Amino acid sequence: MKPFSVSIDNGVAEMVFNRPPVNAFDCQGWAAIASTLEALGDDAAVRVIVIRAEGRGFCAGVDIKELAADGNLIVAVNKGNYDSFKAVHRNPKPVIVAVHGFVLGGGIGICGAADILVAAECARFGVPEVDRGAMGGGAHLQRLFPVQKVRHMYFTGEMIDAAEAWRLGAVERVVKREDLRETALTIARQIAEKSPAMIRLAKEALNGIEDGNLEDKYRWEQGFTLEAYRTQDSQEARDAFVGKRDAQFSG
Repeated sequence: MKPFSVSIDNGVAEMVFNRPPVNAFDCQGWAAIASTLEALGDDAAVRVIVIRAEGRGFCAGVDIKELAADGNLIVAVNKGNYDSFKAVHRNPKPVIVAVHGFVLGGGIGICGAADILVAAECARFGVPEVDRGAMGGGAHLQRLFPVQKVRHMYFTGEMIDAAEAWRLGAVERVVKREDLRETALTIARQIAEKSPAMIRLAKEALNGIEDGNLEDKYRWEQGFTLEAYRTQDSQEARDAFVGKRDAQFSG
């Protein structure tokens, strides 16, 4: 069973994450997200894609328990992340992401790759990668927030709330949790009424004028994730997380 559902209504495709308890996806889950987004992008019945989630939060990223049990799976997880984020950023259709609760790790990648981001008042953004023995997410985080804010978040693991994300320009709107879905769908319907040919060209043009190549930047980061996984501290970080204890780093 896929850890998400998909529906299409009047040109708007809705992908809804639902993998309790925290919408953290294993390597197969990320691969399924990527392939489904690619298919939606190729579907003539789809003009806009909305990604949202059920449960306690939007997305906690990768399944740390899976990686703690077998660190070699990081290669497959990396590919799934890369393909998923690319399927959002390079999708020929606009992608709107609606978030609530925690937005962590891979959740940041999806948001940073998106065209438009709306958030519930309860949304909180963070990159706990350093505390999980990994790297990655900086390129997408930097597409959302200023460079020095990104470094503070990355080095400390501290999160920022929806109000701060809006102040920094990452979020289009901050709304009550109960209004989140309809807010995203209202924007999607507005876009879906326009010429699909013009919107496709607009997205391609806007991607083309961005500073640098997002996918190349993320691929660079992923090399450091593989390097991190070769250290004992990386395994200790995952073991401590799974064991719900403080990590003991050797450096």
